[in-house]
Amino acid sequence: MSYLFVYGTLLQKGNKFAVFLNENSRFYGKGRVSGKLYDIGDYPGLILQPGSQQFVYGNIYEMAQPETTLRMLDDYESFGEDHPQPNEFIRVLTAIESKSEVLDCWVYLYNLAVDGLQNIVSGNYLEYKSPQE
Repeated sequence: MSYLFVYGTLLQKGNKFAVFLNENSRFYGKGRVSGKLYDIGDYPGLILQPGSQQFVYGNIYEMAQPETTLRMLDDYESFGEDHPQPNEFIRVLTAIESKSEVLDCWVYLYNLAVDGLQNIVSGNYLEYKSPQE
């Protein structure tokens, strides 16, 4: 099985790539990974920090057709040789904690310097982007 962990704009209901992901994958459950989440402007970026007590939260999807899904999402994330180098995001396989187990999931990591970027301390992008009323 092939899993994907998403933590940012792919969680937003109005995002056409999120719609694609939901139509072509099965929601597995909530997940988290040790790392820091940064506000890059219109979207967040994740930097892994194994062993850290700071976590980034998101959703795990089981991909029905991983090659097709990842190809579509690689374009969305501007990842690959056809995009400006160095890529802003890279796709890696990493361990993600779910409620019941640890799964190896594909995840897009931020690949540029984070100097001057706002750390989203909660690790929850949707909560951060939804103003408290």
